[in-house]
Amino acid sequence: MTEARLLRTSPLVRRGLTVGSMLVTAGLAVLAVRHFAGTPWPLSRGEPGLLVAAGLLLLLAQALKALGWGRLFRGGERPSALALAAGNGGAALVGVVLPGRFDDVTRVAVVRRYPGCPAGVRVLCLSLVMLGLLDSVALAPLALAGAVIPGTGLAARAGLGVVAAGGIAATALIVALPRLTKTKAVLRFRLGRWVKPRTTSLRAAAEALALVAGCWVVRAVAVFLLLGGLGIGFSLSRTLLFVCAGAAAAALPIGPAGAATQIGAAGASLVAAGVGTTAAFGAAVSMGALGVLSGTFVMVFALTWTSGAALARHARAS
Repeated sequence: MTEARLLRTSPLVRRGLTVGSMLVTAGLAVLAVRHFAGTPWPLSRGEPGLLVAAGLLLLLAQALKALGWGRLFRGGERPSALALAAGNGGAALVGVVLPGRFDDVTRVAVVRRYPGCPAGVRVLCLSLVMLGLLDSVALAPLALAGAVIPGTGLAARAGLGVVAAGGIAATALIVALPRLTKTKAVLRFRLGRWVKPRTTSLRAAAEALALVAGCWVVRAVAVFLLLGGLGIGFSLSRTLLFVCAGAAAAALPIGPAGAATQIGAAGASLVAAGVGTTAAFGAAVSMGALGVLSGTFVMVFALTWTSGAALARHARAS
């Protein structure tokens, strides 16, 4: 045990793990590029200014999501915002090449191995469950708005209604959890006693919800600009349908590939809204590509920043 602890705390081992993580990130980025290389690339035909703005908004959405996720941890177990951002970036990369739910595994693995992370695997998994519930709550207003906007088809209204109903159910569960974990029936079990002090309070959940909701609003604005930049048109109803369809696909228990499932659902939603098949799936692929690029940038930035800071501290100590 002593030797293993010494290995974990060794500066050489830490630098090796950091370099190894960056190499893995680079490898995943290459796989992502190869994945998109054989698909149509409508970004080359869009309005550059609008597409750049959409990409920058996705970076902002990544930051808001990481900050919101951080509110779900207790103070002593809260990873840094850079660690959480790196986890989300790694998930965006892995979602392109691996089946669904592997993105959550990647989030846990990246954040847990990030230097200085105080949270264990179980704590990270619990936080992801809460984050998924908050995503559902944040999407409910967008789904309701999309359902009542004129021009939305009956089938689309039904799908948006399901998303909104899921958000309402998630809200009820979040509100009930603090009281539920205090009941004698739950505290009888060891897992219940472990979860009780780690249950997100209503205040912390509200703070996290504000940030997560901001993330989804920013993503919706990015989609709005993307659709306009690709010539499909600035349509609020199509934007909300696109965002909610992709999010609903991401919530599926398993899929052929995380990003592919979301791209397919988002593209199909545009087809249902009257957009041509080629243009619809081109827009969905473009959004997926921008998501991967922004995730890659965030993860590489986080790892580079942390490794640079660690090398600077080591140089000062030497």
